[in-house]
Amino acid sequence: MLARLRGSLSRYVTEPLARIVARTGMAPNTLTLLGFLFNIIVAWVLAQGHLFLGGFLICSAFDLLDGALARVTGRVTAFGAILDSTLDRFSEAALLFGLSVFYLVQYRIPEVLLIYVVLVGSLAVSYVRARAEGLGLECEVGLLARPERVIILALGLIFNQVLIALWILAVLTHVTVGQRLLHLWRQTRKGKPSGQG
Repeated sequence: MLARLRGSLSRYVTEPLARIVARTGMAPNTLTLLGFLFNIIVAWVLAQGHLFLGGFLICSAFDLLDGALARVTGRVTAFGAILDSTLDRFSEAALLFGLSVFYLVQYRIPEVLLIYVVLVGSLAVSYVRARAEGLGLECEVGLLARPERVIILALGLIFNQVLIALWILAVLTHVTVGQRLLHLWRQTRKGKPSGQG
């Protein structure tokens, strides 16, 4: 269900925008780097306490355009995919770090601790999939992939319900890890050899 929604978003929103960007001749990897720098700026905005603005900026499709640009220009590469995934992790960590700086200044320790739990869960969600795919196993399951995590955080910031958003992320990222591990256990239990598609 969520995967289909992401596919619809890509087809009807990001790909038309990517075709416009393609006319500039910009390379997908360049756009990936620009998206990362954009998220660093957003992290600074959050650290300054401008939560509504930060949430609005996070909602932009800027850092989702690089993959779409690669597809519409036929410039999909293995290194581009690796660079995109790596900088996505750094971007997510940067956003959560910026938010944690804001709460640390106010000595709001519960929020800081929740952000740490969210970060661990988010990295684990991505790691389990990467490790599985490295072994030739399919792992596109679970409630919260990165787009859903970004949307939940953005909505929490925009509607001034950050604590609720953090609790949702803290719980559901770890639920997603459990879902993926269960899914992989079922695959490997069927005797599917590791390292094969």
